[in-house]
Amino acid sequence: MIKMGNRRYAYTPDYAVAPGATLQETIDSLGMTQRELAVRTGMAPKTINEIIKGKAALTPDTSVLLERVTGVPSRMWNNLETNYREQLAKIADRERLEADLAWMKTIPTKELISRGTIEPTTDKVTLLHSVLKFFGVGSSEQWTQVWMQPEAAYRKSERFEAHPGAVATWLRLGELDAQKIDTKPYDRVRFQKALTTIRSLTIQSPEVFEPRMREAAAEAGVAVVFVPELKKCPISGVARWLTPDKALIQLSLRYKTEDQFWFSFFHEAGHIMNDPKKSVSIDDGNGHGTDEREERANRFAADMMIPAVHASRLQTLTTQPKVTQFAKEIGIAPGIVVGRLQREGVLPWPSPLNSLKRRFTWKDE
Repeated sequence: MIKMGNRRYAYTPDYAVAPGATLQETIDSLGMTQRELAVRTGMAPKTINEIIKGKAALTPDTSVLLERVTGVPSRMWNNLETNYREQLAKIADRERLEADLAWMKTIPTKELISRGTIEPTTDKVTLLHSVLKFFGVGSSEQWTQVWMQPEAAYRKSERFEAHPGAVATWLRLGELDAQKIDTKPYDRVRFQKALTTIRSLTIQSPEVFEPRMREAAAEAGVAVVFVPELKKCPISGVARWLTPDKALIQLSLRYKTEDQFWFSFFHEAGHIMNDPKKSVSIDDGNGHGTDEREERANRFAADMMIPAVHASRLQTLTTQPKVTQFAKEIGIAPGIVVGRLQREGVLPWPSPLNSLKRRFTWKDE
C-alpha cells in the first residue's frame, strides 16, 4: 500500500516473480549449483531447473527438502509459491477483464439500463458482471461461443452479422420473456387452429388481441413475446425454437402499422409451421424473400390473412368502401387489405386508403 498525502493507493504489479528466482539466489549465495542441489535433495536436475524457471510448481514436499538443504524455512518457500500462483491468476484475470470490457462496448448497455433490465452503475466491472449475467455466460469468450460460432443459426442472418451485439441483446430479451411463459408441448395441428383463432382477432384492439393471441399460441406450444426495437437492430420478427417442444415468435413492432405487424406475425408463424426446428428466422419485415424458406413464409402469411380463394378480387379493390366491405366479408382488418394491395401494386404506398391502417405503439410512447 502506497500512501500519498491522505490517500492510499494499492500497488498491483503486472508481473509475477517465480519462487525459483529466490531459490537461484539462495543456492548462489551458498556456492551451490543446480546439479549439486539436485544431488542433495534427491530430485532430478530437470525438475530443479523447471522450478527455478517457474515452469514447475514448488510443492510442499519440495519445500521440506529445500529447508533441509538450504536452511530456509519451508513455510517461506510455500508462501513464495502461493503468492506467485495468486499473482499469475490476477494477471490472467485482468487480461480477461480487459478483453471483456472491450467486448462490452458492442452491447447496448444504456438501453438495457433504461429498460430496467440491469441496474445503473458507474463501475465498469460491476456493469460487466451484470451484462454477463444478463446473457447467462461467464465471459465474453463464452458469449462468442454461444452467439458467434460458425454453426450458430444466427450467423445465417445478414442482420445479425451487421450488429451482433445489438441483435443478440434483442434476442436475449425475448428469450428471457419467453422463459416466463408456460406453454404446452408444441403441436402443429393445434397451432394451425390457433392461427385461425388469432386471425379473427385482427379486427380487435391490441388490448383485446394481445393477451388472447398469447394464450392461443401457448396452448399450441408457441411463446409469443413483444420486445421493443433496439438501435442497430433493424429486425421486425424472429422465429426459433427454445426447446424441441417450445417455439418462440418474437416481434419488435418495428413498423407501426397493423398490416406490417400482422404480416410479421404470420410470416414467423409460417417458419414455425414449415421449417426445421434447428433453423432460426431473423426478418426485417420488408417482405422480400432471400431464399426458399423466406418465400414460403411470405406465401404462408399472405394466404393466412387473405386466403387464395379471395385473391382474385384484390385487383378490384380501389376505393375505401370496396376495401371495407371486402375486409368485413372475409373477417379481417381493413388495414391489412390495404397493405396487401400496396404490396401487389394495386395501390401506391402513399395512398389515401392508408387512413384505414391502424397504428400500434408501445404503452410508454
